[in-house]
Amino acid sequence: MSARDAASWPALTPGERAVVIEVLRHGPLSRSELARRIGLSAGSLTRLTKPLIAAGVLVEETAAAGSRQGRPSLPLDVVAESRHFAGFKVTGDTVYGVVTTLRSEVVARREVPLDSPAPERVVEQLTQLVAEFGREFARLAGVGVGVAGPVREGGVVVDNTFLGWTGVPLAALVGERTGLPVVVDNDVTALAEAEAWSGAGRGLDRFALLTIGAGIGYTLVTGGRPVRTRETGGGIGRRWIVDPGGPLTPEGERGSAAALLTIPSILYQVRAATGRPMTYAQVLTAAAEGDPAASRVVGEAARALGLMVAQIADLALPQKILLAGEGVGLMDVAGDTVHAAVRARRHPDDEPVVLDTLPSDFHAWARGAAVLAIRVLVLGV
Repeated sequence: MSARDAASWPALTPGERAVVIEVLRHGPLSRSELARRIGLSAGSLTRLTKPLIAAGVLVEETAAAGSRQGRPSLPLDVVAESRHFAGFKVTGDTVYGVVTTLRSEVVARREVPLDSPAPERVVEQLTQLVAEFGREFARLAGVGVGVAGPVREGGVVVDNTFLGWTGVPLAALVGERTGLPVVVDNDVTALAEAEAWSGAGRGLDRFALLTIGAGIGYTLVTGGRPVRTRETGGGIGRRWIVDPGGPLTPEGERGSAAALLTIPSILYQVRAATGRPMTYAQVLTAAAEGDPAASRVVGEAARALGLMVAQIADLALPQKILLAGEGVGLMDVAGDTVHAAVRARRHPDDEPVVLDTLPSDFHAWARGAAVLAIRVLVLGV
């Protein structure tokens, strides 16, 4: 048997899968507690756990010194390092990669520039990174990839404006080259999966994720899973009209979320007003220092963000709204304006909106893609 065959995730029965998921999410668990949680008899649980222990997926923790007389009930836990998973976030110019344990703990990370957006070259770079990770982690069991835009079943990238792709069967291409199971999904959906699994959304029945950066992303999570529709990843920011009298930019329709909030639009507006090209960080610094043009553009973006948060709170009724993406530095400079806009749009008797800002780190998005691979292999969906 090859090392890769040994690392492959074992095919699980529904009962075995239920055991692994419960221990993975809440372990270590005693056998009695585990049996109670999934509604099994002690005998049935023993039959299910034996092959999982033999496969090195579960382990019985050793009894503590001085434990009581008799046969102790040894807690069962997942062997987090029994398998590793690679996750990637592909932007228009960079591939961010991580390796995680079965518990989605990041144990390695890479960042490499894309030398070409051509699908065959991106696949080649992903293959090289998987091989590099595989040399360090021999029990690599799966790969997840997150990309902007809608993704069809089977990991086909329908449309990605940043890479110029249409109808690219990315999962099949990477799977053929690496010999590993590959999951490809929208990058915002992948990040939402990770936050629901073991992040800021863990334990919540319903939360929303809004991302701002090169584009606008949005997803709603209910029952621990992102809501998936035909429109998922379809560029909602270009059609989400926040201010019909707002700016007209190359990004989206007049007054759209994309026109007001994306980094390219903000840079475009400031350059049009000042005649000077600036980076996003420079715009935020200038706004903080009171530069009139930068302050106006950043203020309009902050009010737009506040309106969007209020609309999400009113319509989706989330317990929490998470804000992520490379544009979240806006909150450091104009967070008070955002919160004021939210309050102004909400009824005074409404519950306060819980708005959490996630760190701007694309490796977290890559971890989300690894979580996708874990969930597909463990959950079988």
